[in-house]
Amino acid sequence: MHEKTPSKAQYKRVLLKLSGEALMGSRDYGLESEIVDRVATEIKSVIEMGVEVCVVIGGGNIFRGVSGAAHGMDRATADYMGMLATVINALAMQNALEKAGVPTRVQSAIPMSSICEPYIRRRAMRHMEKGRVVLFAAGTGNPFFTTDSAAALRASEMQCDALLKATKVDGVYSADPAKDKSAVRYDKLSYLDVLSRDLQVMDTSAISLARQSNIPILVFSIFAHGAFADVMQGKGKFTIIS
Repeated sequence: MHEKTPSKAQYKRVLLKLSGEALMGSRDYGLESEIVDRVATEIKSVIEMGVEVCVVIGGGNIFRGVSGAAHGMDRATADYMGMLATVINALAMQNALEKAGVPTRVQSAIPMSSICEPYIRRRAMRHMEKGRVVLFAAGTGNPFFTTDSAAALRASEMQCDALLKATKVDGVYSADPAKDKSAVRYDKLSYLDVLSRDLQVMDTSAISLARQSNIPILVFSIFAHGAFADVMQGKGKFTIIS
């Protein structure tokens, strides 16, 4: 159990959604251990504030279901392969967190009893109450749903106060800031703004589910040091969708 320091954290329980691509660093695919370790440190700093944290990681650094389907592979098969990729990422993140002294549990939507727990909602909540980080692997366990949808689903099931989407940029822009220099950054958006303007933050089913459960989505850059802890206190650069 961690020493919990009194904090100015604005949320008691949050879900962090990490893209698989965020863990690649400068590589073309796979995992860069320095990035994984640094993300683990960011999560630890938030746990030490007394916040309960659960995590959903994508699998795009290893396998992208949609691109697999585009190359003539059956979409369901491609998505299952993507789910297995998220389990690899969850185990890597578990290893990094435990090296940093943070107790964790991996729960997979596809049962894999040799390497992790099956997803059991009440057990996951109990783990978080005890100060453990729960990593939800294998998406929703169903093809045709992204890990964004899995993040919104688990955030709703865990009764999280917020869903944090960690990306490569410091918020939501009107266009890709890497490609379009005139892209405008937003501080605040409504769920309907995101849907009507087709802003590519998360897929529409994830946004709709967050809206239905009234869970705010905070978009920030995982590459800014201390950003996760800052966002928890309402500081730093981020976009809030509510």
